[in-house]
Amino acid sequence: MIYQRFIPEGWNKNVNQYSIQDLKGALDKNTILQGKIERIDEKYNAYLDLGDNIKGIIPNKELGNIIQSNPYVQFKVSNIIDNTCYLSRKAVKDESLNWALNDLSKGDIVDGIVRTIKPYGAFVEIGGGTSGLLYINDISVARMKTPEEKIKVGQRIKVKIKEIDKENKKFYLSYKDMLGTWDENVKDLKEGSIIKGIAKETTKNRDGIFIELKPNLVGMCEYRNNLKYGQEVQVKIKKIIPEKKKIKLTIVSC
Repeated sequence: MIYQRFIPEGWNKNVNQYSIQDLKGALDKNTILQGKIERIDEKYNAYLDLGDNIKGIIPNKELGNIIQSNPYVQFKVSNIIDNTCYLSRKAVKDESLNWALNDLSKGDIVDGIVRTIKPYGAFVEIGGGTSGLLYINDISVARMKTPEEKIKVGQRIKVKIKEIDKENKKFYLSYKDMLGTWDENVKDLKEGSIIKGIAKETTKNRDGIFIELKPNLVGMCEYRNNLKYGQEVQVKIKKIIPEKKKIKLTIVSC
């Protein structure tokens, strides 16, 4: 895993209390701080309690999109007037995007937090407000109807950088690469043993049903009309074929 200069907002849920001296120091040194949004006004300016009766304000143009489930924000101090500090979240996001585009590479592993889930996948923040897209096919080798079967909003996960589109400033991620290889997942399975599995989709010709044995391992059993998606079953391992990375199963009970 590479050194991660930026962590996702709220990865550490500590909310520090700052003095004016602390904040002036942060302004001089261009330091990144974290706070918690207390409220947002009708003009979409955000207000933070920084401690010691100090008001923090992130103007709308310096705020950007926020996640309703996550009130924590990273910011830089842009100005101090008496006991009011004007803050910029945008400055952190710009810097984190620059880091991600220039310091990250394909294959790097980073910490992330699932921020939003869509039918086609999820957006995972990898630090400082910068997010990448995790397509549903990159969540697990097991088939699923919705990403919520495997991940939840707010969940902390490790992801691998699958691709960086520098021209469009987009990042594509993989979670299934963090769940172990086929060889790693199959090594404790033995032919003839009976284990639990979860029924997934049938093959196109209905000549078999995919059974999820582990979060990143599937096998195939004979087709049955009465077997429903998501149903737990007991299966017997008939054959493990390493050269084809296949596992043949037979249903014992369902």
